[in-house]
Amino acid sequence: MWRRKRILVTGGAGFLGSHLCERLLQEGHDVLCVDNFFTGTKDNVVHLLDNPHFELMRHDVTFPLYLEVDEIYNLACPASPIHYQHDPVQTTKTSVHGAINMLGLAKRVGAKIFQASTSEVYGDPEVHPQTEDYRGSVNPIGPRACYDEGKRCAETLFFDYHRQHGLEIKVARIFNTYGPRMHPQDGRVVSNFIIQALYDEDITIYGDGRQTRSFCFYSDLIEGFVRFMATEKSVSGPINLGNPHEITIRELAERVIDMTGAKSKLIFKDLPADDPLQRKPDITKAQTILNWNPTVALETGLASTIDYFRDLVKNRS
Repeated sequence: MWRRKRILVTGGAGFLGSHLCERLLQEGHDVLCVDNFFTGTKDNVVHLLDNPHFELMRHDVTFPLYLEVDEIYNLACPASPIHYQHDPVQTTKTSVHGAINMLGLAKRVGAKIFQASTSEVYGDPEVHPQTEDYRGSVNPIGPRACYDEGKRCAETLFFDYHRQHGLEIKVARIFNTYGPRMHPQDGRVVSNFIIQALYDEDITIYGDGRQTRSFCFYSDLIEGFVRFMATEKSVSGPINLGNPHEITIRELAERVIDMTGAKSKLIFKDLPADDPLQRKPDITKAQTILNWNPTVALETGLASTIDYFRDLVKNRS
C-alpha cells in the first residue's frame, strides 16, 4: 500500500536539489530540504514554501543532524570548480564529514540513502567512454583533488557502511548536467557560454576547444535518481547517470552563439590544471538496471536554459 514518505534532500536549494525536491513533492511525499546556502539559494525553492509538505532548514551537513526520515538524498557539495576551489578544505569536509553524518543518520533511523557522486571520480580518464569498473586517473594533490578525492572517499564510506552495517545505499556517478537554476557564476561551460553570449561578450574557451563533454538535461537526471532509489536493496551501484552524446567545447560555444543570436567571438586561454580532455559515460548499467535513457536533445535543453538565463539577465538589468 502506498504511503507518504519522509524524504531528506541535502543541498536541496541547489540546482539539482531544488528540481529533485519539486519532483518528490509531485509524487506526494513530505520533503525536508537542507542547505547551508553556500551555492544554493532560497530563490530556487521559494515557490515551494507554501506547500505544507515542504520544509526548508538552514544547516551545514558537516555537523550531525537528528531527525526521522525514510529516505535521504545526499546532494550537498559545491559542484563547480570555481565554488569547490574557493575553500578546498571545506569542500573535502562537506564530502567526507557530510557523508559520515548522513550515513550515521541513515543507520540510526534505518533509512535508504542516495549519494550524488560524480564523474570526477574518473579524473582525466584513460578509458573512453567511462564504465563503472574503471578506477580513474586522479591527481590526489592537484587543485581539483578536494572535490575528486572527497567524492571518492565518500563512495568508500558508503560501501563500507553497506558492508559493515547492512545499510541500503544507492551511489550514482553524475556526468555534466545543465538546465534552469544553474548558478550564473558557477564557472561551468554551459552557464558561462550562455551568460557571455547574452551580454555579447567574447566567449572564453580554455584549451583548444577540442576537449569533449557529454551534457545531460536536469529532468533526465532527476528521473534517473528516482528510478535508482526505487530499485531493490541489492542494487547499490555505482551507476553512471549522464547523456552519452559527446560534443566538443568549441561546438558547444558555436551552438550557443547561434541559438542566442550573439555577436560574440571565441577567445582561447590556457587549460586549467587536471582539466579532463574527454568525458563520456557508458550508461549500459543504467539502461539495463533502471530502464533509463536520456530523452531531452541538446538543442531542446539549451533552448530552455537560454530562456532561463535570458529572464535572469533581464530581471537584473
